[in-house]
Amino acid sequence: MTYRVLSADGHPAEGSYVFVVGEPPETIDASAFDLHRQLGHEGHGEGAATQLSTREFLIYAVRVFYFGALLLAAGWFIWSAWAPQRSPSFDAGFREWSGRWGLLVSRAFLVAALLCVFFHALELMEGEPLSEWGRMLTETDIGRAWAVMLALALIGPLARTASRPVGLLWAGAILLVESFSGHAAAYEPAWLTIGTDFVHLLGAAIWAGGLAMLAGLWFADRKEAARFAAVFSGPALWSMLALAASGLVSVWLFLPGPEYLFYTGWGILLLVKTGLTLLAVLAGGLIRLRMKRGGMPQGALLKADAAVMAAIVVIVGLFTYISPLPANEPVHAHKMGEDMHLTLRISPNAPGDNTFIVKVWLPEPVGEPKSVALRLRSEDRPDAGPIDVPLERYEDTEIDNFTGFVKATYRAEGPYLPFPGRWTAEIRVTDAKDNEKVHREPFRNY
Repeated sequence: MTYRVLSADGHPAEGSYVFVVGEPPETIDASAFDLHRQLGHEGHGEGAATQLSTREFLIYAVRVFYFGALLLAAGWFIWSAWAPQRSPSFDAGFREWSGRWGLLVSRAFLVAALLCVFFHALELMEGEPLSEWGRMLTETDIGRAWAVMLALALIGPLARTASRPVGLLWAGAILLVESFSGHAAAYEPAWLTIGTDFVHLLGAAIWAGGLAMLAGLWFADRKEAARFAAVFSGPALWSMLALAASGLVSVWLFLPGPEYLFYTGWGILLLVKTGLTLLAVLAGGLIRLRMKRGGMPQGALLKADAAVMAAIVVIVGLFTYISPLPANEPVHAHKMGEDMHLTLRISPNAPGDNTFIVKVWLPEPVGEPKSVALRLRSEDRPDAGPIDVPLERYEDTEIDNFTGFVKATYRAEGPYLPFPGRWTAEIRVTDAKDNEKVHREPFRNY
């Protein structure tokens, strides 16, 4: 609540009071994607990375392999069941060919799932006893999702030889489980975020699996490739539209504003992925146009579309391991001066409850301060009045004395940072002779 008052003598006064109704939901930043938190291992990892690093190259390579195999396997199973239903012209040779390659695809996905779970589990359980591995697989959301995904990967080769509905069900199941173990699971409402992620993965699988099947047929049998292209072109267009729509919804759900796209590697990679998707739409449109004119898909267009798909899979493998949101870092500012030393700490520096500590050192001849005030001003909402933080004296046990200076320490706890953004902490120190010193410290949170 913000107020402004103009007194009878024309002196303006303004300020804000913060109040909380009920139990506010936990704020989401990079720490929300920390898998260690579910096991109580917060100190053993930093959660989802906010930037890329060469140190994690191996796990990124495994993730790229995993997502490529996931989309290819799901898409291949979908098209193997769907294409013969859409066009009766496909003969037994197509079914035999798609079944043979489907076995290889399902085996590749099994290997990719084993590698992905193995490397992620090693990272998550580093330094933990063997007993913790069982807890990880049974008591955490991600562990249960991994267990289900491995079980599905094991039955993939068997699902290939079963009926078409079983193959479609298996493809949908692996995409759904992946939706539950991604970024979408950290947001609310879960039905919307996870559902949007599932639609996104389904669209990607239809496009990637169909494109891989079209490329394989183009090299194996041009006539079969022409038949499949006629079936593939329509759903491919709709899958690209579904990808674009679900991607926009996910960004709207994940990020507080469009400016957050430039705060982390996740946002930068998403912008690159968007550009590549536009190229894929262009290549797909040219292929569809050529097919409408009764021609065969050009090899150059197929190769270009496949190259764009491979690049998008690489980006997906990278940015699904990076937090979409920046990490909130505690404020720790210290100023040295001839007439005053000052320390400001705000922890954890996230919207909601925080701990505020102010330390002031004044020269011994001046003595302890008469008063110390801390005000928080929102730079993003200049119309909002400043928030006064009610500091109280406390006994500090830290050894941080300065020769020739007297220390005074103040502390407060409460929800005095009600929303994320850019802030300025204004510290006003008044000494015994009513001389006032003002220090302003800018900071921000997400």
